[in-house]
Amino acid sequence: MIIDSHQHFWKYDPVRDTWIDTSMDTIRKDFLPKDFLPILKANTIDGCIAVQADQSETETEFLLQCADKNPFIKGVVGWVDLTSNNLEERLEYYASNSLFKGVRHIVQAENDDYLLRKDVQNGIGKLSKYDLAYDILVYSHQLPSAIALVKAFPNQKFILDHIAKPTISKPISEIWVHNIKQLSKHKNVYCKLSGMVTETINFEFKEDDFKPYIDIIFKAFGPDRIMFGSDWPVCLLAANYDKVFKIVNDYLENQSIEVKNNILGKNAIKIYNL
Repeated sequence: MIIDSHQHFWKYDPVRDTWIDTSMDTIRKDFLPKDFLPILKANTIDGCIAVQADQSETETEFLLQCADKNPFIKGVVGWVDLTSNNLEERLEYYASNSLFKGVRHIVQAENDDYLLRKDVQNGIGKLSKYDLAYDILVYSHQLPSAIALVKAFPNQKFILDHIAKPTISKPISEIWVHNIKQLSKHKNVYCKLSGMVTETINFEFKEDDFKPYIDIIFKAFGPDRIMFGSDWPVCLLAANYDKVFKIVNDYLENQSIEVKNNILGKNAIKIYNL
């Protein structure tokens, strides 16, 4: 079974979705399950994980409704306010829905010490009780706080999104390499091969540009803790779905069937309890 571990749905709202600015005309519109299913079928992909793009429970409810009506959506990584006083109540409510698999916050938009805050860590510390994963969305320079976080919660399942967004078009940063290695030492952390095409300068790239980055992730996390994710429709800013999938597929060409199965599906099924 092939699972796309990271994609989004939204009904475009210019007031709410201010992060989609005028330079992103390609994605300034609705992207719904009916738009995505034909793409998955064309690439023989069996299912996906819908991930939050807005910091609201309204969107979490929307994604759960999408998943309820569309069996190819195997799970939802939603948003809840991890610093709220009624967090336990909200987690209990969402965890009662078998399609709710994890939580994410857009940490890349926060101060670098956000993941070190006591109120944030107090909230993240409650997720394991409900067997919920936590997706870490950070820029590369925020990796030190992510490392401290995963060390503090060894029983919590963490997933690093978008390989921490290094600038693919530039030579590999040794600081990024060091921090990826440090993060990967914690066996409770997985990593998504996702969001890479949009981390290129002017969205220009050759497929070989990604290989050295994937090499580092492969060496650090190993094939049992890596997942494919498209980041559709955000990826459309730089490449169509077929090309994004091809980058990972081509990289795996000479790997064993077992390794391919793990990265393209089994690891996502395991970490998100699909």
